[in-house]
Amino acid sequence: MPMKILVADDEEKIANMVGSYLEANGYLPLIANDGLRALALFREKAPACLILDINMPGMNGLDVAREVRKTSSVPIIFLSARTEETDRILGLELGADDYVPKPFSPRELVARLRAVLRRTTQAATSADSGNDDFIRRGPVELDFKRRSVKVDGQLKNVTTIQLDIVRLLMREPGRVFSRLEILEACAGSAFDGYERTIDAHIKNIRKALGDDSENPRFIATVRGAGYKFLEQADEA
Repeated sequence: MPMKILVADDEEKIANMVGSYLEANGYLPLIANDGLRALALFREKAPACLILDINMPGMNGLDVAREVRKTSSVPIIFLSARTEETDRILGLELGADDYVPKPFSPRELVARLRAVLRRTTQAATSADSGNDDFIRRGPVELDFKRRSVKVDGQLKNVTTIQLDIVRLLMREPGRVFSRLEILEACAGSAFDGYERTIDAHIKNIRKALGDDSENPRFIATVRGAGYKFLEQADEA
């Protein structure tokens, strides 16, 4: 059965164009022209990925992402004519997996979709190798086969990329990873290698884990260098 992809854009011409291109590439497009319809389709059809225009009237793409992220870590790709850094960071803070500026090539969009889906699939299946299936550092437990992170036994909601970042840092507590190292290891080509995206992912991870950037229990910022998982977390 073709993989379902939700496309939400208030410009019908763009939504239908993307839908046609997805269909030609073996996907099943679900088309919505407003945020409310997009949210309804997400809940009803459980698509494998969401492609959301940010600038829809009423419930925009950011609003849809906020609602989706309350219950799901499904991949999200944002479309937007706005290319300011603040918009890209905001999208990331809402858990986006990629950001495609308008105007865009449908071929490029499908290539980015495939990359996002490939990262998600690889992350879900790489545990079969038997490496790092389960890591415990103090109160933090990462179960890679189940794609889950727990703190003090409580399950935390993290996206695929966020889980990969936590796994990378937890493998070697005390080691400082640069933003570029984290990006290359976990995010692939997302956001065209935009290193500042890692800051947004770390912010989301800290929020999910209940960590404090000013007085961290788990993930510390090393100014000018990157991030590390604290060795003392093993003793917590």
